[in-house]
Amino acid sequence: MRGVSRTDMEAFWKQNFVPNNAALVVAGDITMSELKPLAEKAFGAWPPGTPAKPVLGNPETTTARLILVDKPGAPQTEVRVIGIGAPRSSVDFQAIQVMNMALGGLFSSRINMNLREEHGYTYGASSQFVFRRSAGPFVTAAGVRTDVTAPAVTEILKEVRRIAEKPMNADELRLAKDALARSLPGAFETSSNAAGSFSNVYIYDLGLDYFTRYPARVDSVTADQAQAVAQKYLVPGKLIVIAVGDRAKIEPELRKLNLGTVEARAPDGSKVAAP
Repeated sequence: MRGVSRTDMEAFWKQNFVPNNAALVVAGDITMSELKPLAEKAFGAWPPGTPAKPVLGNPETTTARLILVDKPGAPQTEVRVIGIGAPRSSVDFQAIQVMNMALGGLFSSRINMNLREEHGYTYGASSQFVFRRSAGPFVTAAGVRTDVTAPAVTEILKEVRRIAEKPMNADELRLAKDALARSLPGAFETSSNAAGSFSNVYIYDLGLDYFTRYPARVDSVTADQAQAVAQKYLVPGKLIVIAVGDRAKIEPELRKLNLGTVEARAPDGSKVAAP
């Protein structure tokens, strides 16, 4: 970022922040006939431009590794298990959503029930796929007691492997699909929610009938499809484990898990020499 100048930022703004590269999304107690003159008054003189269409790459994660961030005296360890997921435009989108609901998207998900209810390692654990125009991250997150850091990581990875090895049962599949489809009204509960939801239609080129078709698309996901996307995107050999905690207490047991190359970093992200 130090190489970016004010001139560079101004040039980027002038090229890309133009009306033919934007959408106006309005939700509230207003009609089109009322809105149109207001929009024309505010934006009518805004000159169009020639925005640069970004070239999106296909990011790939590295091989598995363990990153330790030292916080001496920390009473717990923040654990993240991460990888590269899929772009929002992926045909796998709905299957990924259903699969992740069962894995770590619900309170009753496998990861949370394992770490919280079965073992008492954490107050809560979850997983999510972050969708962007290019592939976003897959993230599993939990804050666990320092003394159970390694066992917690073991259990997270066990659940990641398990959801790829065996299809979800009928009850689990139905719960995941219902959670997604029946939460759709919440996306329009307030004017702010509605504006945000329709903004995504523009940002990700979803089509104006996207929300009409969404419940049926979710309901069509099969257990085999959910398992297939787990196998495709949740590859243990490519998942990175990040542990932020008291390094002296958590490193020995974490190393025994053979999670790949070990990196040590300071809280600011700078590398620290291995002991």
